[in-house]
Amino acid sequence: MTISKSQFYISREDYLEGERVSPIKHEYRRGQVYAMVGAKKPHIVIAGNLVTLFNNHLDNTPCLVLSSDIKIRLEEADCYYYPDLAVTCDERDTNSIEDFILYPILVIEMLSPSTAAFDRGEKFADYQTSPSLREYVLINQSQMSLECFRLSESGSWVSQTYGQGEEVYFASIDFRCDIASIYRKVPGIQNADA
Repeated sequence: MTISKSQFYISREDYLEGERVSPIKHEYRRGQVYAMVGAKKPHIVIAGNLVTLFNNHLDNTPCLVLSSDIKIRLEEADCYYYPDLAVTCDERDTNSIEDFILYPILVIEMLSPSTAAFDRGEKFADYQTSPSLREYVLINQSQMSLECFRLSESGSWVSQTYGQGEEVYFASIDFRCDIASIYRKVPGIQNADA
């Protein structure tokens, strides 16, 4: 997530105003602003594959598939994050012209060595404050593996890991595919040409 961190408190209003004119993206977490690192090719290919798969699946629904240029506002956690991919089906988001959404049902983050611990820990805890979120997915960019955290009916988050040769299921959007479809044409991944 971060390359540099501001050392002083910034209000949400000042963050949003600055973000609208900034040439680079920043995430906001409780008054601190973090510059975001550019994505590498595997990250971009995986995200593109997922956007295509999800858009085809959700074509005749009210849901929107949004890539990394939209922020998610987490009011209770006082954060704005740029997920790698998000899906919202809430008309308050789909009809809004804001540069953020409030009601994601599915959030996907690509893991990198510099962000993995934060994505699994503090960022996931922040995302859990979203009343609409049903699934949080962490995707490994260097091998065919992803971990899906799914909100159970009892209110606890249950983890399911998928690997090579397995069918992936995203319950929040009732979507299934072979994991190879997600990794299709990703450089350096064997058997990713499904």
